[in-house]
Amino acid sequence: MVWEIARLDIHEGHNQAFEAALTEAVPLFARAHGCRGMQVQHSTEHPQRYYLIVDWNTLDDHTVRFRESDDFARWRGLVGEHFAQPPVVEHTDRLDVGFTAEPVR
Repeated sequence: MVWEIARLDIHEGHNQAFEAALTEAVPLFARAHGCRGMQVQHSTEHPQRYYLIVDWNTLDDHTVRFRESDDFARWRGLVGEHFAQPPVVEHTDRLDVGFTAEPVR
């Protein structure tokens, strides 16, 4: 597994529209070859900053198959106007260290 972690800094005042575009983009990732899941985190300290975290089977699933797809063009069309600067993308390998807590009911 390879995790894509993208820091997305957006223009001031674009949060609501950007979050709507993110919601609209979820199906693009859901149907992408090799995409195992995705989530978005919003920075508490930096209100214009988001982190897109995507779980891919392989690096090529992201950097070749998705980036060369029509869905990637659609993704950028949905969110691109909101970017204050180009996204900063890093890929990581998950280590089997840590835990996930059970949801509180």
